[in-house]
Amino acid sequence: MNITTNEKIIAATKLWLERAVIGLNLCPFAKAVHVKNQISYVVSSATTHEDLLKDLMQALEMLAETPAVSVDTTLLVHPYVLTDFIDYNDFLDVVDAALEDMDLENVLQVASFHPQYQFAGTQPDDIENYTNRSPYPMLHLLREASIVQAVSAFPEAGKIFDKNIETLRCLGHTGWNDLGLAKVSPLLEN
Repeated sequence: MNITTNEKIIAATKLWLERAVIGLNLCPFAKAVHVKNQISYVVSSATTHEDLLKDLMQALEMLAETPAVSVDTTLLVHPYVLTDFIDYNDFLDVVDAALEDMDLENVLQVASFHPQYQFAGTQPDDIENYTNRSPYPMLHLLREASIVQAVSAFPEAGKIFDKNIETLRCLGHTGWNDLGLAKVSPLLEN
């Protein structure tokens, strides 16, 4: 079976979502939209910041205009640009400006995931960074209304971050590697 590069990227992203995000319960809200097929997977072919910004704005517009029952959230995967985490992190200011320019603040928000994700004050290999490590660089587009609804149904939402850190510390690098995700993310291996 010959599958396209985009299909491989989406398959790796879904595997990460199922095994790490949902499997480890890093996001207690992800399972419902996954099971209902309300996640849009968009692979950007952008190789420049400018082209990624265009793809981002198109994805934001599409999500804002699509009923949540059809598409509640979008994963914009961009494997060819912003592969360096520092560049990616700097681009998040551009993302915030795009939301503002499009009058989508308080309507949509963007969460960040990257294969080299690193929280401030941590070392690159610290296990807590893996809460936001994905197979490819990606921007997760979310509806504010869906977040408010999910958080209201989950009384301890403020503790998710700390719980995730504890989950990963207990899991450790060996446990993370046992998820079988390390082999799915080499950038565009044929």
